[in-house]
Amino acid sequence: MREIYIGRIVSTHGIKGEIKIISDFEYNDKVFVVGKRLIIDHKQYEIKSYRKHKQFDMVTLDDYKDINEVLFLMKKKVYMLEDEIELGNLVLDQDLLNYSVLTVDGKCGIIKEIFFGSPNNKLLRVMFDKEIIIPFNSPMIKEISKERKEVVVELIEGM
Repeated sequence: MREIYIGRIVSTHGIKGEIKIISDFEYNDKVFVVGKRLIIDHKQYEIKSYRKHKQFDMVTLDDYKDINEVLFLMKKKVYMLEDEIELGNLVLDQDLLNYSVLTVDGKCGIIKEIFFGSPNNKLLRVMFDKEIIIPFNSPMIKEISKERKEVVVELIEGM
C-alpha cells in the first residue's frame, strides 16, 4: 500500500495535546476525519478530533491529552494510506503527472507539470508538439480515466 503525503506538523496548540498540521493536500475533507488513521514516522495514529483554524488543520491523536505527550511529533511529516483516503473517481495531482492527454482530433501529449495560477485555478502544462497550458476546471477537459491513465480534451481553435 502506498503512503500519500498529507502535510507536516508545525507546532502544538494549547496544553491539551492538539497539534497543528500545515497541508496543501487537495482533498483534506477526505483525510481529516475523526476515526481515520494518520502515519507519522511509520506508526499509525487515530484522529480523535479535528477542526480547521486559519490555514492549519488541528487534530488530537490517539489518547494524547497533554502537550508534553505530543512534543515528540513536532516537525514530522504526515502520511495516510492511499486505500484509507477513499477517492473514488478523483485523481491525485501527483498521479496526474505523466498521464497521456488525447485530443478529440487525435493528437497525443503528456502532462508535464501541475501548478496553480490562483488558489482555485489548477493548470496543466501539457507537451504536445508544443507546450500548452490547459485549465483543469474548464470545459475543454472531457474525460479523466484512472484505468487508462489518460485525459481526453477538446482544445479550442488556435491552441
